[in-house]
Amino acid sequence: MVSDEFSGMISTIRDQTSWKWKGFQFKMQKNGYCSKIPFAFLIVFSILLMFLIAQQRSKTFKVNGGDAEINVLAGGGAAQTEKSEVADSGNVTSQQLVDEPFAPGHDKGSCLSRYESVLYRKLSPHKPSPYLFSKLGSNESLHHNLFGPNSYNKTIASAFLYALLTNRVLLVEFGREIAGLYRSSLFRKISPHKPSAHLLSKLRRYEDLHKRCGPRTKSYKKALKRLKSGHGSSGGCNYLVWIPINGLGNRMVSLASAFLYALLTDRVLLAELGKDMSGLFCEPFPNSSWILPKNFSHKVEFRNHDERHARGYGNQLKQGIINESLESLPSYTLLNLDHSHYDLDRQSFYCNQNPTLLQKVPWLFLISDQYFAPSFFLTPTFNQEVQRMFPEKETVFHHLGRYLFHPSNEAWGRIMRFYQAYLANADERIGLQIRVFNTKTTKVQTVLDELFKCTQKEKLLPQVDPQNPAAAPSKNQRSKAILVTSLYTEFYENISNTYWAKPTVTGEVIGVYQPSHDETQHFGDNMHNMKAWAEMYLLSMSDVLVTSGWSTFGYVAQGLGGLKPWVLYKVEQEHTRNPSCVRDLSMEPCFHFPPTYDCRTKKKMNAGSLFPYLKYCEDLNWGVKLVSDHQE
Repeated sequence: MVSDEFSGMISTIRDQTSWKWKGFQFKMQKNGYCSKIPFAFLIVFSILLMFLIAQQRSKTFKVNGGDAEINVLAGGGAAQTEKSEVADSGNVTSQQLVDEPFAPGHDKGSCLSRYESVLYRKLSPHKPSPYLFSKLGSNESLHHNLFGPNSYNKTIASAFLYALLTNRVLLVEFGREIAGLYRSSLFRKISPHKPSAHLLSKLRRYEDLHKRCGPRTKSYKKALKRLKSGHGSSGGCNYLVWIPINGLGNRMVSLASAFLYALLTDRVLLAELGKDMSGLFCEPFPNSSWILPKNFSHKVEFRNHDERHARGYGNQLKQGIINESLESLPSYTLLNLDHSHYDLDRQSFYCNQNPTLLQKVPWLFLISDQYFAPSFFLTPTFNQEVQRMFPEKETVFHHLGRYLFHPSNEAWGRIMRFYQAYLANADERIGLQIRVFNTKTTKVQTVLDELFKCTQKEKLLPQVDPQNPAAAPSKNQRSKAILVTSLYTEFYENISNTYWAKPTVTGEVIGVYQPSHDETQHFGDNMHNMKAWAEMYLLSMSDVLVTSGWSTFGYVAQGLGGLKPWVLYKVEQEHTRNPSCVRDLSMEPCFHFPPTYDCRTKKKMNAGSLFPYLKYCEDLNWGVKLVSDHQE
C-alpha cells in the first residue's frame, strides 16, 4: 500500500486547491495566503513528486476513505488478482498472468507483430455482465462522493500516470472483480485460452536460463570448448540444438515440440535457422538469441543418414558408448525423431531409457519433422509436469506457438498489407487451406469437388442462385471474404468464378482472394517460406477454417488461431470418402508417427486409447492428438 502521505497528498490537493481555467493558472490557498503558480510548473512538480514517492512504495494503494482499490501490477498485459499460490519456485505470481505468454522487455520496433497483432484479432463474443457494469457505476459514484464531480476520471488518470512512471499496468479492483481502465479491452478477443501460472513460471525461468547460457555468453563459450574437446562435463549449461528438415509446417511443429522438451529438461534451445528460414520470425527470448551461430562447426556431421545412425542416442546406448559405468560421457549425442524407419532413437527416447544419463550429456542434437509433444504425456517422467503446464491439454501448440512464432517485420508487413486490403472489412473471414500431395495420382478437379461438397454440406459457404442473374441490393448486406491458400490457381479461379457468375441465395457478397501460387513446393527457398509463413498467419486470423488432412501447414494455422477446423480427407488415387470432411477433435496438430511400443509390458500399444485426452486423429487413423479432458 502507498503510505498515508500519498493519500494525504490527494486529500490536500482536493481540499486546498481550485482551478481557474482562464489564463491557465492554478490557485492554492494556505493560511489565508494566495499565490499564483504557472500551471505548467505545477504539473512538472507534481510528476516529479509522484515519481519520488513511487520509488519507495509497493504496487498496490488504496484510495483514501473507500473500499475501492487501485492495483498497479508490474509487467505487461492483463492480470489476475486471485491470491492462489504458484506451485513453482519461479518468481512469477498469479497476479502476473497475462493473455499472451511472452515476457516484457522486448524491443517493440524490432518485432511489430508481437504488439500489433492484438489490433487485428476479432472482437470477443463474450460481453461484460450487467453486474460488472453496475460495479463500474458504483465505483464512479464512490469517487463522485469522495472527491466531487468529475473526480473519477481525474483520480484514475493520476493513478495511471503513477503506473506509467513506474512501468506498471493499472487495474481497478473490487474484491475479486477486475475492470480494466479501457473497457474496450473487455470486448477484444485475444485468446479464450489462458496460459497456466505454472507455464508462465517455466517460461520466465527459461528466459533467465537462456539469457545466462545463450550465444555469446561466457557460459556458452566454455560449453563450446568442452564440446570440441569431447569432454562430457556440462559446466552448468546443457543445450538442445534443433536441426530442420522438410517443409516449413513440419519445422514449426517440430520446433515447438523441441522447445517443450527444453522446458522440461532445463536445456537451452538453439535453432539452426539457415538461409531459407532467415528473417521469418522475431527473436522469442528477451535480450538473447535462439539462433545457432553460423560458425558452429558440429552441425555438418549429421547431413547423411549413416552419420545420424552411428552417432544416434539409441546406437550409442546399444554400443555402450553411453552407459552409467563411464566416468566421462560423450560431449554430445544425436536424437533422430523424423518419420524415417529408423526406430532405435525413437524407441530409446520415447521409452525414456536412462533419463538421468541423457541429462548428463551436455549437447543434444535433435533432428525431427514431427509434432512429438504428445509423447511427453505418455512418459511417466514428464506426464505430471506437462499436465501442470497445460491443464487444457489441447492448448500445447496454441500457447507455445504464440510464444515462439512472431512474424518478423518483413513478414508482418506482408500479412498486414494483404489483410487490410482484402480481409479487414469483411463480416466473416473463411480460410481454405488446400493441399494436393501428388497431382499425378490426384486430379485437382476431384479435390475441388470434395471441397464444395464439404463447404455446402456444413453450410460454410453460401449457395449460388442459378435462376437469378442479379440480386437486389440490401441495406444490411453481409460480406464474406474467402482466403484461399494453395500452390495452384485452379481452386481460387473456380471459387471466384462461381461467386462472380451468380449471386448467393442469402444475398451475401463474396470476395475470393489468394496471396500466392508457386505451383510447386520449393525446399531451401527463403522467399517461398516467407510467403508460406504469411499465409499460415493469415489463415489463423480466420473465423472459419477448412484444412487439408495430413498437412502441417494447416496444423500451424489452426493452432495459432485457436481454431477447430473442418478437415478435408486426403484424396488418394481418386479414392474419396463420404462425407468429404469432418470437424476436427481439437486445435492441436496431429502426431503422425507416435510410439507403438509399450516399454513396460514390452508389447505393442494403442497410444490413442491410453488416456481420455489422447485420441486418434481424424485425418490419419494411426496418428494421435491431444484433446480436451472432457471430450467424449
